[in-house]
Amino acid sequence: MGCFVYLIFGSSKDVTVGPTAIMALMVQKYVTDLGEDLAVLMCFLSGVVITILGVLHLGFLVDFISMPVICGFSNAAAIIIATSQLGTLLGIKGRSDSFIDSISKVVNHINETQPWDTVLGVCSMVVLVLFKKLPGKKLGTPFEKFMWLISLARNAIVVMVGTLIAYVLYSHEIKPFQITGNITAGLPSFSLPPFTVVNGNRTYTFADAVGELGSGILSIPLIAILESIAIAKAFAKGKALDANQEMLALGLCNICGSFVRSMPVTGSFTRTAVNNASGVKTPMSGVITGALVLLACGLLTSTFKFIPKATLAAVIIIAMFYMFETHIFVVLWRTKKIDLVPLIVTLLCCLAVGLEYGMIAGIAVNLILLLYFAARPGLLIEERIVDGLTVLFVSPKQSLSFPAAEYLRERVMSWCDKRPISLPVIVEGRHVLRIDATVAKNLALLLSDLTARNQNIILWNWCEDARQTLISYDPSLATYCSSSSSITQIFRRDRDMLIEPIELPP
Repeated sequence: MGCFVYLIFGSSKDVTVGPTAIMALMVQKYVTDLGEDLAVLMCFLSGVVITILGVLHLGFLVDFISMPVICGFSNAAAIIIATSQLGTLLGIKGRSDSFIDSISKVVNHINETQPWDTVLGVCSMVVLVLFKKLPGKKLGTPFEKFMWLISLARNAIVVMVGTLIAYVLYSHEIKPFQITGNITAGLPSFSLPPFTVVNGNRTYTFADAVGELGSGILSIPLIAILESIAIAKAFAKGKALDANQEMLALGLCNICGSFVRSMPVTGSFTRTAVNNASGVKTPMSGVITGALVLLACGLLTSTFKFIPKATLAAVIIIAMFYMFETHIFVVLWRTKKIDLVPLIVTLLCCLAVGLEYGMIAGIAVNLILLLYFAARPGLLIEERIVDGLTVLFVSPKQSLSFPAAEYLRERVMSWCDKRPISLPVIVEGRHVLRIDATVAKNLALLLSDLTARNQNIILWNWCEDARQTLISYDPSLATYCSSSSSITQIFRRDRDMLIEPIELPP
């Protein structure tokens, strides 16, 4: 359903909307506890939330989630998904609910490892890696094109070969490894989403179901939006992307999908990458994808029975291996080391507590850092000797807002307290594009403090907007403002004598 709806409302030719590993991971706990109806209800509610955000043009909110947080989340998701398949790869039965649970299950049941499942899984992983490295080209010799096609279809080839091996062995009553088992054939009927959920002997009303979903009602739509928009931006290749339109399309994909028993869906990086590598030109490629899926669900489900679980685990683990971004740690270390903090916090919290809580923790750390740097802006404070006159030169390196107002005043006064003599103070504002009333108030207080100490202050080279804010707060500040970019009036008070204006060095 997502493929067909995105064709109408989507704006990216490459994006393929459907189930993804991250969405499955986030919905799994609800399905485990209360059944698949809750996943369908979550699909509907996610669609409603995303659509409302798109209609209200709130796509800019995505910009408040930084790249380190997104990378920490995606890396944690890759680790969780890969480790959840370790038991299956080794033939160990049972599910795992978290990263810690996956590791402990493998450690505690390592003696239950099935050799043939392990052999098949490891061989599948080796083949997948080798196929990915085949030297093929889309535009090359026939042999290079063939190699490119094999590399592109490596997942399908490995699964089909594994299925063929399992079918032949099971036909001869040889059962060396676990297979997927029966999958119900056919397509779901068109019906309303389940607003009441029945699980066992208990019936959950809509309010009860919403209560069971809890924070997932917001976290799952948020992750779906991030995943889809991040993918669309990655493949935009210089073209403008309307985040609000993408949110509207994704929301409608989920709403419509809930009427045909869909789980929450979003853009898939792997399928989108295959789409892009295949050279698609329009979103019509989604129709081909959707049609093939419908045919497979209607005609091939009996074949799915023989897919070895170890092979599927190998496909997922290798996909997650290439999804894990190790280079981001090096990039952040080289560029801005402080950005490693939200990345590591997000990664560790996602692994220890859960994906949604990890994302919240990462965003919280990001906002704390953002507020900290707003409250503690960079300040250049130094003494300069100009034509024999020593002045205290103060230059904020960014715009000033109310959290930084008192900090600026304290830093200047602290510097002045350390000097045995009273120096004229120049506060340069070339980097300050805006200020608020609190900053204007503290600058007025700074003027009063310095005047009481028999020191003069000049506000030099402030932009017109900042000057107007200062003058509107206190008209007397106009006397101390200089808009000249090269000349500053520095007054050194010696009884009633004034020193001539001097030129500051650049």
